[in-house]
Amino acid sequence: MAALGKFGKKVFFLYPHSVIQDEMVSELFKNEYEIYLLKDHQKCLQILERHPDSILFINIDEAMDEPHWEEYIRSIMRNPATHDVLIGILTYNESQDLAKKYLMDIGLPCGYIRLKLGMAESTKIILRTLAANEAKGARKFVRTRCMNNATFNFKYNGTIREGDILDISVAGMACRLNKTIEIPVRSLLKGIQLNLKGALCLVDGFLAGIRREDDEAVYVIMFTPNMPPQHKEKIRYYIQRNLQQEIEA
Repeated sequence: MAALGKFGKKVFFLYPHSVIQDEMVSELFKNEYEIYLLKDHQKCLQILERHPDSILFINIDEAMDEPHWEEYIRSIMRNPATHDVLIGILTYNESQDLAKKYLMDIGLPCGYIRLKLGMAESTKIILRTLAANEAKGARKFVRTRCMNNATFNFKYNGTIREGDILDISVAGMACRLNKTIEIPVRSLLKGIQLNLKGALCLVDGFLAGIRREDDEAVYVIMFTPNMPPQHKEKIRYYIQRNLQQEIEA
């Protein structure tokens, strides 16, 4: 079997149904898949050219009639810059002939998913599809760069220490302190307050290591497993918003 990609695949939903935006995306993020929502099929083509090793689920109930969607999908498959993109269909259309065309004639690898099965069943199908296509790669957790909009502080040796978060996942973060200090590796850091674009979380962590970047110390802190679920959800929501803003930019 081929080696898993280090960073996994980006998963795009083009013109996602409202129920997907409200329910499914949250569940997919909980399973640590990197999800993006797209609402412009022309910009989608440009994004796919930059990220050809990705997965695209298309809502064919919106924006164009079905024959135009068929040509759109075939054009992605014909284009040398995007022919590796793995495509699936999301629709409320129950037509067996339409399903046969996309699955058998066109040969879409990520399926024809009938949303009338219900959101729970549709989510299970998509999770199985993402797992089968190794969408996570070797990565266990989705991580985002913080783009200067996340800070943290904690008390160490009686003094409040502050700094900027460089990147973060629900498992841990890389960060810089405003003032470099010596902290032994494996030290437990209790009561770390994260400020994620205004959303406050309180977590514990331990120092996993220190590396040098641009002649500055970067501290790698892994969060302890006892993080309250509501704080984990805040981190996931922040990651989701950051990734979405990054792809739109």
